[in-house]
Amino acid sequence: MPPSGVKSARPAHRCTECGFASAKWVGKCPECQAWGTLQEVGPAAPALRAVAAGPVTAPARPIAQVELHGARAVPTGITEFDRVLGGGLVPGAVLLVAGEPGVGKSTLLLEVAHRVAAANGPTLVVSGEESAAQVRLRAERIGALHDRLFLAAETELSAVLAHVEQVAPTLLVLDSVQTVRSPAVDGTDGGASQVRAVATALTAVAKSRGMTTILVGHVTKDGAIAGPRALEHLVDVVVSFDGERHSTLRLVRATKNRFGPADEIGCFEIGDGGVVGVPDPSHLFVSRRTASVPGSCVTVTMEGSRPLLAEVQALVATSAGGGSPRRAVSGLDSQRVAMVNAVVERRGGVRLADADVFAASVGGVKIAEPAADLALALAIASASRDTPLPEGMVALGEVGLSGEIRRVGGTGRRLAEAARQGYRLALVPPDAGPAPKGIRLMEVPDLGAALSSLFPG
Repeated sequence: MPPSGVKSARPAHRCTECGFASAKWVGKCPECQAWGTLQEVGPAAPALRAVAAGPVTAPARPIAQVELHGARAVPTGITEFDRVLGGGLVPGAVLLVAGEPGVGKSTLLLEVAHRVAAANGPTLVVSGEESAAQVRLRAERIGALHDRLFLAAETELSAVLAHVEQVAPTLLVLDSVQTVRSPAVDGTDGGASQVRAVATALTAVAKSRGMTTILVGHVTKDGAIAGPRALEHLVDVVVSFDGERHSTLRLVRATKNRFGPADEIGCFEIGDGGVVGVPDPSHLFVSRRTASVPGSCVTVTMEGSRPLLAEVQALVATSAGGGSPRRAVSGLDSQRVAMVNAVVERRGGVRLADADVFAASVGGVKIAEPAADLALALAIASASRDTPLPEGMVALGEVGLSGEIRRVGGTGRRLAEAARQGYRLALVPPDAGPAPKGIRLMEVPDLGAALSSLFPG
């Protein structure tokens, strides 16, 4: 028995997925919510009470004397990708690129590796999901062959590090981080503990060598990045690659960026020749027709600092049967559509209680900002009255529950983009600012005034 007054060491239990430690066994891990993953690993280690001072890697200096040459972004040559990253790839930075299977991540990053190899030095692409021959076929198809672009197929962390030592690349692309495992860490392949260990090791190598590293990550069925949340904290940049399978449009967004803005968007179109940047994507989100049709209205959304024209469409039809009418939404926030639908009926005098209402965006773009409220309300009213809106008109404004139209941010840039695209009339809230050349502003204080001016009588 232990001496009197001394507690015996209690066994510790550790989660094999995320590494969470607990003094007692529980069926469900409180950290990663996995079942049956806590295993006994022996007595818990005593906590450290104090840490002695040790050697430092470099002396502290005044911040103004810190050199910046190693933190300058180097353009990749792909304009849309550089826009998202804030200018290009920073030496020593670690990027996490996530997206659904088949969306085009590997194709885009293979093109990035090719551009970097041609301009800045050797690059290394390590594939853990495909064979080297499969990647070679894709590179040949998109014209991404180069003598300084090296390729390897590995799933062991030690082998990846050996390739890095041999090639000494300026850029490392690992596709994907969930397929590489570290023998020194317990846990299933692709589990939280394995992913964290691999990402930590590669981040340390990237920082010590000044090597830019791009990690490809899987996503869950909910669209979140698979693996521990700590993975997003470890890296410098988190980029999401979005797109519908039935559409050729791909949107690249930076949700975290330590070297630039975290709200920029890059637009790409995928085809037989690979992923191609679209510098002016507004035409992709607006229908091409010669005359206006009922139930359609154009607005201008802001993606970072970029204004994009987007079209909102609505269809109001008589409900086929009794009970609750249908409400279907595509590309829009369903809660926002339900709110605008209620405001149109209550404040705009449009009867919708016994009608099916369908609302959608054009081109697969997702619109979530309140600036599209007025366009959605006008589209619903236009569809209900079966009367088209004036041709060459855009609508900007947030609709409140009382029917008032509120101002939105970036109105000047939105109107300038609409004028550049040839639109001549804009419905805006009061005090929207000066009108750009070539476009006329119609200020409407509330939804009732907007409907009265567009649908007189």
